[in-house]
Amino acid sequence: MKKSINVAVIYYSMTGNNSQFARWAAESAREEGAGVRLLKIDDMRTPDEKNPAWVAEHERSRDVPAATSDDLVWADAIVFCYATRYGGLAAPMKSFIDQQGAVWSQGKLVDKVVTGITSAMNPHGGQEMALLNLYISMAHWGAIPAFPGYTHDAFSEAGGNPYGTSTTVGPGITPGDEAKAAIVQQVKRAIDIAARLKAGSADR
Repeated sequence: MKKSINVAVIYYSMTGNNSQFARWAAESAREEGAGVRLLKIDDMRTPDEKNPAWVAEHERSRDVPAATSDDLVWADAIVFCYATRYGGLAAPMKSFIDQQGAVWSQGKLVDKVVTGITSAMNPHGGQEMALLNLYISMAHWGAIPAFPGYTHDAFSEAGGNPYGTSTTVGPGITPGDEAKAAIVQQVKRAIDIAARLKAGSADR
């Protein structure tokens, strides 16, 4: 059943943390037998050479396809990975979501299973709000949130955010095994929900 599930893993990453989350998410989805598209959101401006990590991530992601509306329509489940900005979604990710009016108005985003992953430079930098803000937009789509809750020990071990895996990152602080384990389980949960939803629709 899970082999018929399509998963779009869509990320915006300035310095590489969220692209790493996205790759872990894509790997987890493939291990579940899902069809997977790993996709990026492009920067809204040219990377500043004064920020070597930004330049390096731009080069590292050069060959990753940019996400489109067609990818959202194709997907049964969508994993968004993005940095927290002032308690909300990073502007490039928010802009991408805001551009989906055409497919939204046609009802093509209804019942998509969506889950979010984020990061910030400190534990109280708005990580929970950034995820909740994503789900507010998803409510307008008619999408189905796949909250991790406390359904697996990995979520508690990664910090216990019930809305999605969130991590503290910054200079000298990189995501570790706990974050990877939580992301793997979060993606599995999203795929399981999407598979049940799809099977139920086929039975009607």
